[in-house]
Amino acid sequence: MAASTQSSRLVVGAQYERAMSASASDRRARSAFQDLALSIAAPGAALFDFGAGTGIDACVYAERGFTVGAYDVDPPMRRYFAIRCRGHINAGRITLDSGSYSQFLARNAVNGGRRVELVTSNFAPLNLIADLTALFEKFHALTLPGGKVLVSVLNPYFIGDLKYGWWWRNVVRLWRVGHFSVAGAQAPIFRRRLADFARKSAPYFQLTSAFPGSPRGRGQAASGIEVTRGARYAGLRLATCRFMFLLFDRRDIDRPDGSDHGAAGASSISSTNNACSRAKRARR
Repeated sequence: MAASTQSSRLVVGAQYERAMSASASDRRARSAFQDLALSIAAPGAALFDFGAGTGIDACVYAERGFTVGAYDVDPPMRRYFAIRCRGHINAGRITLDSGSYSQFLARNAVNGGRRVELVTSNFAPLNLIADLTALFEKFHALTLPGGKVLVSVLNPYFIGDLKYGWWWRNVVRLWRVGHFSVAGAQAPIFRRRLADFARKSAPYFQLTSAFPGSPRGRGQAASGIEVTRGARYAGLRLATCRFMFLLFDRRDIDRPDGSDHGAAGASSISSTNNACSRAKRARR
């Protein structure tokens, strides 16, 4: 489950892996996202990979000692995932959820009922989601108190898109409404301003940081932009990147009985400031 940015043709399984590895910039973006996720999550933490595709990232996380839950909406992707990650699945390091997207949202026992410290979503699955608030509600139920969500999304201000007519036809809507969509192979592809992500993630999460979707050079870590006080122009500072990485902090939500979702236990995820500091020191 990934938003294709170069073709309207749907590719899955082995074709998807070949397509995603054909571009050096895509390989760097994937690696940069993995490095950032690994710098945020505490050693041995439980992760959940949403829109996991063929399991490329899930295998990397499992090899680094994390326990990984995963979901992808596409059955051929899941079949290839099961083959690629068979060893980790048999060892209990990776579990894979199945079913339609509506089933994923409605299911109470996603990831076997185990909650996680970090949800990841690489290569823009969230750009295929129309109702982000419902998804963030699911992420809230899936994460432990203090948990985080790290996603890779398409940058609506990417200068490489300014050569396309569809961008200019939608730029006024982007500024007035906060998002626009264009036709894609799987579903409409949404491009959103940071402020729109902040609104749609509430009240379940708070958007805290935005990172460039590719490092400045090999071995260089991305520096995050703190956006908790407003995200109006932060996206423009990332205009040279096709992808941007967004970090969300889980908010505590009161239950009807007056208790708080974040009252019990503490997450092994560090604070946002510590995470960003580790991200700056991360290396491939």
